[in-house]
Amino acid sequence: MRTIDTSSIPTAQLHQLTRFAQDEAGPELRDVLLSLSPFINAGASLLVDDGTDMSPAQVAQHLGMSRTHLYKLLDRGEIVSHRVGRDRRIRLGDVLAFEQQRQQDRRELAERFARQRQTRQDAVDEVADLL
Repeated sequence: MRTIDTSSIPTAQLHQLTRFAQDEAGPELRDVLLSLSPFINAGASLLVDDGTDMSPAQVAQHLGMSRTHLYKLLDRGEIVSHRVGRDRRIRLGDVLAFEQQRQQDRRELAERFARQRQTRQDAVDEVADLL
């Protein structure tokens, strides 16, 4: 586990980082930078360790869902877990991988909805050309 001290980063550089994330970064990097920027702006230290085990209650809170829903995801294998005695534990790396996949799926769905109108218009134009 590593601790990254963010308290010494100048405010001007933090604003540049936020602008870069909003304007130039790709969607995956933008999501990461924008989710970290409130903590960095507050001068918080960041702990980095993807091997940490979390309890289902911690994971549910982190993902903003109920434990019941989380257990359904665990039972379906959408999030990998292992047992410690009779308790379940989930690796932080697996939680982050699930979160990243969920964000990517949401982006793809949003893009499909955004293209839906154009696809429909193209189909109407194609039918009109045939008539």
